[in-house]
This record gives sequence, structure tokens and C-alpha cells, in this order.
Amino acid sequence: MKWITRERPKIDRIACPWLIKNFVDPQAEFIFVPADQVLDEAKTLNAIPYDIAGVEYTHEGERCTFDYIIKKHRLTDPAVLQIADIVRGADTARFDLAQQAAGLWAISAGLSYNFKDDYEQLAFGLVVYDALFSWAKYVQEEKHTWKNN
Repeated sequence: MKWITRERPKIDRIACPWLIKNFVDPQAEFIFVPADQVLDEAKTLNAIPYDIAGVEYTHEGERCTFDYIIKKHRLTDPAVLQIADIVRGADTARFDLAQQAAGLWAISAGLSYNFKDDYEQLAFGLVVYDALFSWAKYVQEEKHTWKNN
């Protein structure tokens, strides 16, 4: 299936493709267009619009689009649910929701600055979310220990 959203992605518009590809639709294709073209292009391309006002896959109250996908597709993986708190905190500037939220915002803003091509940014962003998932699923109890010698 094709998915379409606004160009120049940051938090939710990178997190959602990662979630969709890994837990909803492995064959998903993502399209970025100017905000005022999303709905028209969605119809033309038979694509699902996401993370814009007035569509099904978008924010609900204080919950972001990532949360909506989890709810809609009944995802229950504890690591994904933990990432949802981080994404929500970063996407809504609620850094109190998860201690990693401010860091995710900083990384996302930096990626957006470093990559002017949305698809190149998406590719690198997916790697970031793969790493975040691995941390949440397998190594979050690991502590960094550095001894001053």
C-alpha cells in the first residue's frame, strides 16, 4: 500500500513509516509532498494520508499518529509501546513523558537539517528507529560504565 504525508518529515512522519513497515505492511511505500497537495495526491495515487489534520491516521487529542497506528492495528509489543511514549513526548514537546524524548527530538531535527531529500532522510531515520527498538526490546537495562583511569 502507498502512504502519503507532508514533506520535510521529523518525528511522527519518520516513526510512522518505521512502525508501518515493521508491524503493519512490510511492502509499504511512502510518499512526501507539500502539505497542500497531500489529500489530492492521496486520491490520485490511491494512497493512505497520514499525520495531517482531517484524515483517519492522525493525532487524537494528546496522542500522535504513531499512537493511532498502534491502536488501529492492535499492536501490543512492549518495546513498541515504550517507543510510543518516546515518540509522543518528542512529537508534542512533552519531554516529561520519557527521558529519551528530548534526545529523539534533537536527532530528528538534526536529520531534517542534514538531509534535504525526504527519502534519504527516511532511510537514515529508519535506522535510528531500528536502534531505538533494539534498545527498548533487548538492551535497555544495560548501563554505560566508564572508569576514569
